[in-house]
Amino acid sequence: MINVLELAEEIINGRRLSREDDLTFFQECDAEELYKAADRIREHFVGSKVDLCSIINGRSGRCPEDCKYCAQSAHHNTECEIYDFLPKETIMEACKLNEREGVDRFSIVTAGRALTGEEFDKAIDAYNDMKNECNIELCASMGFLTAEQLHRLHEAGVSSYHHNIETSRRNFPNICTTHSYDQKMATLKMVKAEGMYVCSGGIIGMGETFEDRMDMAFDLASVEADSIPINALMPIKGTPLENQPLLSEEEIMRTIAMFRFINPKADIRLAAGRALLKNDGEFALQAGASASITGNMLTTVACATIRSDKAMLKRMGRDR
Repeated sequence: MINVLELAEEIINGRRLSREDDLTFFQECDAEELYKAADRIREHFVGSKVDLCSIINGRSGRCPEDCKYCAQSAHHNTECEIYDFLPKETIMEACKLNEREGVDRFSIVTAGRALTGEEFDKAIDAYNDMKNECNIELCASMGFLTAEQLHRLHEAGVSSYHHNIETSRRNFPNICTTHSYDQKMATLKMVKAEGMYVCSGGIIGMGETFEDRMDMAFDLASVEADSIPINALMPIKGTPLENQPLLSEEEIMRTIAMFRFINPKADIRLAAGRALLKNDGEFALQAGASASITGNMLTTVACATIRSDKAMLKRMGRDR
């Protein structure tokens, strides 16, 4: 069996894992040693700072894509809210709230294949005002944008673009049939070419194998993803995955550690499914994770959630 602590030191010294390596140890080695080794890599490459981001759902529902996990797909019968692009004043208020609470990044996320036309122009207007009035990193998640749209976002102050690949290339057709994995990867390459921070990860617990998750990790390494959100599926009633069993904490933690070994310099970001982890992910932040989504979609509970996260990080000595 591979000594994972020694392997961590090799990665710190320049080694990079490949698909040709024997990677069975991720599932078979002692869990606590794996977490310790992954955290050693995190500490070396990323440091103690935990990057906190928050999002606002800028346009909700009626999405034409058929992603099986998603409440916002028009193909599913869920109780999802439906509304057009939010007023700029609502977005500005949310951005300033997050800035006051000490969040590092703020993102507008929109349902749909891509944000286009008048609604995209409204987003650019909102970003220009946030850039001028706020001191917080700006991010966006708006689907399959063109290179020109990405450039306009960049000029408006957006430094990071989020676009999940969701799962492995092999498993992708089981999850979505209205767009392709290659389209996902092409978008990430455009983001990188624009000089923006690439934020891309996926959802685990959708029936994929651990090997599928490793394939995801390697594909994200190939595009040099800067931030990798790891979502654990929280099944939503009315979606095709509503009866999917929840993952165990150990399986989530081993996956996080694996992503750290394969993407040693990236921010491995806790996202949906933190409720499946003890203490809202405190131990995952000691197993290779270095970032988290915080807040509560900017309802009145958001401040309390951000403050509890910041209190946890302070207790851990990871607040700044």
